[in-house]
Amino acid sequence: MISVGKRVSESRVEQIQLIRPVHMNGARRLFGGQLMEWIDVAAALSARRHCRCEVTTACVDRLQFLQPAYEDDTVVLTAHVTYTGRTSMEVRVDSYVEALDGSRRLINTAYLIMVAVDKNGTPILVPPVLPETEEEKAEYAAGKARREARK
Repeated sequence: MISVGKRVSESRVEQIQLIRPVHMNGARRLFGGQLMEWIDVAAALSARRHCRCEVTTACVDRLQFLQPAYEDDTVVLTAHVTYTGRTSMEVRVDSYVEALDGSRRLINTAYLIMVAVDKNGTPILVPPVLPETEEEKAEYAAGKARREARK
């Protein structure tokens, strides 16, 4: 039985990381794989908030590195569900470098497909997402188009 739909705002998460030397690549920038790990965790937390069950990553539909990040930068990841299917959810994760004055610079945008699973790892139904704002409705339509393109 599918539960009542959920607003996009109910799935929003924000994760904050401080880039340390262990996170750096040979070019002294944030290692892309480290950022991908943080993105996957943020997407999973957002999807879990939406469906209130365990989830697994099905695919990374898009991962676009826009700008580098460096040691001692504060990285802020924001995530929210943009589109839902029967058992899957598309989650958008935006990653920013946040300056000490609070301003943010976008460094990465990613879309991940998360699948809701039961205790045996079997996919289960998810509640539909209910976009409310014009921006959320546009993101929902774009998510639907991306889903059709993946088919």
